[in-house]
Amino acid sequence: MEVIYSLIPGMMFFGVILVVVLIFSVKKGQYEDMEGSGNRILMDDDEDMMPHPTARPDANNKKTTE
Repeated sequence: MEVIYSLIPGMMFFGVILVVVLIFSVKKGQYEDMEGSGNRILMDDDEDMMPHPTARPDANNKKTTE
């Protein structure tokens, strides 16, 4: 029973620390865009890396005969 006298203040201290960390992270904007990262991973950024559909692969290697 005597251990509870040290556990209650210890848990209250940790609770206050967690509330301070939560307030600090909210003020820093940690929770501003909750869906942005989830949507960003689904966006296709590879369009500029893919060849144009009308471009022929041998168009640059065309040999001219004279």
